[in-house]
Amino acid sequence: MAVRTPDPDPEPEDSGLGSFDGAAPASGANPGWLTDVELEEARRRMPMLYVEAIPVRTDGSGVVTEIGILLRSTPLGEMTRTIVSGRVRFGETIRDALFRHVENDLGPMAFPLLPPQPLPFTVAEYFPIPGVSAYHDDRQHAVSLAFVVPVTGTCEPRQDALEVTWFTPEEAGSDAVAAEMEGGRGTLIRQALANLGLLR
Repeated sequence: MAVRTPDPDPEPEDSGLGSFDGAAPASGANPGWLTDVELEEARRRMPMLYVEAIPVRTDGSGVVTEIGILLRSTPLGEMTRTIVSGRVRFGETIRDALFRHVENDLGPMAFPLLPPQPLPFTVAEYFPIPGVSAYHDDRQHAVSLAFVVPVTGTCEPRQDALEVTWFTPEEAGSDAVAAEMEGGRGTLIRQALANLGLLR
């Protein structure tokens, strides 16, 4: 007799790398997930695995014409820019994690184009101590697989994102945009542009 893995219970979505709310679902939710206390303990003991997605729009020949960057407000009322980001769940494929976080941050009508086996353009290492790498996260040591993800649909930011702003590649790589990005993600945007052959 075949045994099926039960479907996970509905649960709140997790916050992205550098997000302002470290909330995890209460106990009784998906057993593959962590409570607030378990998450805090895990963050003190081991690196956390994340995926990050830089949404892009392309023209008919596949050339990237726009880069999507999220605008968020901190609990202190400061405005900051970031990209799609979040943890990988236990038992979840990288592709599924990417799809879930793009849908969570950009809405179900974003229609991301993900290949069967997505390959990151870089691996970003976030440290709680500033200066160890270009990336910083006060809460944890995190390893993030970063992807460029074309989207073809309508993007309606959800959760704590206020809007998605579409920049030209030149604008996205500018010092002005980098200064607004949290956790050193301006460097990540520039690495994506270099990978796409668009860094000027």
